[in-house]
Amino acid sequence: MAPTPLLGSRTLDRQTARTLPPGPRWPTLVQSALFASHRKTILPRMREQYGDVFTIRLVPKSRVCVVLSRPDHIREVFGGSPSVMHAGEGNTALEPVMGSSSLLLLDDEDHVRMRRQLMPAFSGQALRGYAEMVHELAVAEVAGWPIGTPFEMHHRMRNLTLEIILQVIFGVTDHDRLNTLRPLVDKIVSVSPIIMLGAFYRPLLRIPPWRTFLRAQEQIDQILYDEIARRRGNLTGRTDVLSRLLAAGEWTDVELRDQLVTLLLAGHETTATALAWAFHELARRPEDLAFGQHAADHGADGELEAIVKESLRLRPVVYQVGRRLTETTDVAGYRLPRGTTILAAMGLVHGDAEHFPAPAEFRPRRFLSDDPPAPGTWMPFGGGARRCIGAGFSLMEGTEILRATLAAYN
Repeated sequence: MAPTPLLGSRTLDRQTARTLPPGPRWPTLVQSALFASHRKTILPRMREQYGDVFTIRLVPKSRVCVVLSRPDHIREVFGGSPSVMHAGEGNTALEPVMGSSSLLLLDDEDHVRMRRQLMPAFSGQALRGYAEMVHELAVAEVAGWPIGTPFEMHHRMRNLTLEIILQVIFGVTDHDRLNTLRPLVDKIVSVSPIIMLGAFYRPLLRIPPWRTFLRAQEQIDQILYDEIARRRGNLTGRTDVLSRLLAAGEWTDVELRDQLVTLLLAGHETTATALAWAFHELARRPEDLAFGQHAADHGADGELEAIVKESLRLRPVVYQVGRRLTETTDVAGYRLPRGTTILAAMGLVHGDAEHFPAPAEFRPRRFLSDDPPAPGTWMPFGGGARRCIGAGFSLMEGTEILRATLAAYN
């Protein structure tokens, strides 16, 4: 039988009051504010109080969200039908920045097609080609760091990961163009939730700071479209991501622009934050620092990657991912109605002692032991058909940055 259309939150409440998992009864605005600013604190507490599956309500329109915290339940979602569990619908607020062709905003056949076109640029062979470029940029960045003077590592990591995106992904190497792009891109990647309100209230775009952001975005788009046009005319000897995409498939300029901006927003702050935390933990633990330095000196990629993985586990940059049900579906023992948002909370799994002994401790060697974490418990990049397409690039990038840094300060 076809699911009954749900016309609003009140209708959803009546139909699911007895079937939804338990959860807090606080006002929606309170739940939304706590989720936005303190999710890494409040979600573990909710799990303790309500169990492995619980319900929260978020703006807009008191959206019903069911939070999952067990790997087997999350696997149900990651392994479910992409046509039933839409991910793109949950990212519509990003459309004004990323564009309607962004991989993160697409569902069903459009998502499959776009992902297939992107895959050649992120194959194992392609990643090996990028590694040398990433390493060279990392070595150049580290060479300028002060010795004996404290500095902000997160700021340095943001600068480096931005440079990697501009040169390795966008393929921009012209000195003048790089100088023009850096401050513009910094405005885009620093976008705040307040700026994103412009997606819902278009009149805001006529006044600062929204107008300033829009102008920066327009300037970046102009440069990107110019780069795309130049690259179409000559791909000889080019190995950056944009050139590989052009060589591997048929793209419109708009599609390419949207994927480049998506890679920028998804891969800049996330990698910079994960690496800043990794260095924070290494600086506090001489034994682990020595472990990393030895790995850097001896080309032990597995050990360096383990440091990146443990940083992503201990301090998950992406705490949860969402899916919106397009039809009534059984999930985690509940029959959930169409329109429900499923939040797969990978961060709750990463902090569970059942899967990661001493979860509050930084232990890179847990990924190298004879008893490593079980499959499906470490998932900072999501999973299934929507697993982050840049996951391999991110791990390679982190490994090369650790190698360059730890070797220089050995």
